[in-house]
Amino acid sequence: MRSLLRPGNLFILCTYFLLSAVPFVPYLFPGQTVTEPLRILGMQIVSWIAIWVLFKRPAWFHIFLLPAFFALPIEIYLRAYYGQSISTHHLGILLETSPKEAFEFLGHAIWLLLLIVILVIAWWGLTWRAAWRTRDLDWNGKSRLAVFALLSLSLAAWLYGLQYGVRAIPDAASVAAASDASDDASDDAEESSDPAEVSASSAAPSVGASVNTSAALPPLPSWAKVPFEVEQFGNAWPFGLAVRGYDFWKERQYLVELSIKSSQFKFGAHQGSDAADTPEVFVMVIGESSRYDRWSLNGYRRATNPLLSNETNLVSLSNIITAVSATRLSVPVIVSRKPATQSLQAGFSEKSFIGAFKEAGFKTWWLSNQMSFGQFDTPISVFAKEADVVQFTNLGGFTDKSSYDQVLLAPLVRALADPAKKKLIVLHSLGNHWNYSQRHPREFDKWQPSLYGMDNPVYTDLKIKPQLNNSYDNSILYTDWFLEQVITALKRTEQLSALMYVADHGQTLYDGSCNLAFHGHNTQYEFHIPAFVWYSDRYQADYPDKIAQLQRHKKARLSTENVFHSLLDLADLHYSGERLDWSFMNAKLKRHKRYVDSYGWSDYDNATFKGDCREVIDKGHPLPQEK
Repeated sequence: MRSLLRPGNLFILCTYFLLSAVPFVPYLFPGQTVTEPLRILGMQIVSWIAIWVLFKRPAWFHIFLLPAFFALPIEIYLRAYYGQSISTHHLGILLETSPKEAFEFLGHAIWLLLLIVILVIAWWGLTWRAAWRTRDLDWNGKSRLAVFALLSLSLAAWLYGLQYGVRAIPDAASVAAASDASDDASDDAEESSDPAEVSASSAAPSVGASVNTSAALPPLPSWAKVPFEVEQFGNAWPFGLAVRGYDFWKERQYLVELSIKSSQFKFGAHQGSDAADTPEVFVMVIGESSRYDRWSLNGYRRATNPLLSNETNLVSLSNIITAVSATRLSVPVIVSRKPATQSLQAGFSEKSFIGAFKEAGFKTWWLSNQMSFGQFDTPISVFAKEADVVQFTNLGGFTDKSSYDQVLLAPLVRALADPAKKKLIVLHSLGNHWNYSQRHPREFDKWQPSLYGMDNPVYTDLKIKPQLNNSYDNSILYTDWFLEQVITALKRTEQLSALMYVADHGQTLYDGSCNLAFHGHNTQYEFHIPAFVWYSDRYQADYPDKIAQLQRHKKARLSTENVFHSLLDLADLHYSGERLDWSFMNAKLKRHKRYVDSYGWSDYDNATFKGDCREVIDKGHPLPQEK
């Protein structure tokens, strides 16, 4: 025991203690908590024991802790300023940000970061040196073998449970529920004349058993269950970082697989001969959670668009819908030729409009204030990766620590200053995503009372309906300002330019007696979205016919399926198999059926809108959905 108190040994043990204390850093910051701290602590203790048993001495496993040393200041920084742990999105930003972008983003703070890196490396090196010099912390003797055997048995039990399941322990409530269900099944069986129904009802499994009918072996007894969950272990330090790294690797692999599907695809796109030598820039802004009827540009009583309403070269599209009220499903339809009725299916075999613009000689940018990796973000990132320049700016996700959309303005200005003659710039904004009051600075908190400054408002609480609606309108007001800054930046270039804005989906906001809010419902408020096109004077002079068609079709029945074709037509891009009958910039535009995700694929133009929620109900028979 005395040997452990030697300075070198204490230094090693204190270092490992500090690394293990990282999951509990949230307790240092007001309002932050730790989920299941005792379980995390238990898994950390077991993981330290396991690594010590396996390697015998710290000098042999210390090298594997180097990533944890580097991640430590990043984890604390994210906790302090964003209230988050390192995620796949953060790893993506860290690993994909170029040195030039890092200097631009951090400015003078880059020197502080370099100092921290040097200190971290020195800390790791001194600890390794101390571990190499001492043999007091070696784990020898029979106890090591006994613990190794115990851990091996636990691992085997855990793997067995994963494969064949674990027999659950029934509680009183589940027994009673099962008894009621059994009685109901018996009653149903007596009333049914179908032998198959009788047979199915009598074959129900007994209470408390997790039965895998295809398993060759029985489930693990409940007393042998190992209380270890991979997802929870990902919150542990330092070894839980391996889980986050693996999740990031899986997301990257998924991204690669999706990219491979479309890597060989070519549009054969080219620009019209009249525009071959003309410097020009096109901007596509993808909005978030924006609702058509909350824009004063579209007739709303509040002046939520005071700036855009004064733009003479702006045409609002008054009847455009999205098929699905979820970003990860709707954006692929906006940026590619993916049919709306395939939006629930993962991946797509074609590239986006970015690929077409690149083929036609444009330099392309994807500048995003959204997330880059994760279950809901990677399907969009696969299209973003087609761009020549890709930049994700938001470290805070959708929390109150997230960036305002104005964070995209500086990268936009740099892109506009790029010497490339032809440019396509995509801006993916955070827009009007919940929490609405966190999408704008204080000076845009115009309508009161609002949610601004309210801690952890719950959007499902009907009591905050006035505040919620006021904050939503305030977020639209800020969106108006942001879009006006983009247009102003385009005007300053004095080049032929145009901008298209399309929201991914809308919001339901406790309308009338409707008790729904947010999105993910099948209401007209979520399918009907705002969209507009702005064009420069030089664009109008060069393409008067396209502007005439835009004006002609501003009230046409459109959907986000029209966007791909219209954006290419806006830039006068052509390719084999082009569908000008889907472009609202073209005289050949034709109506097509507009399907929305409501009890199947419902025909939006053959539907009724039920109640104050205006739920979309197809008058006929919706098409079945494949997922």
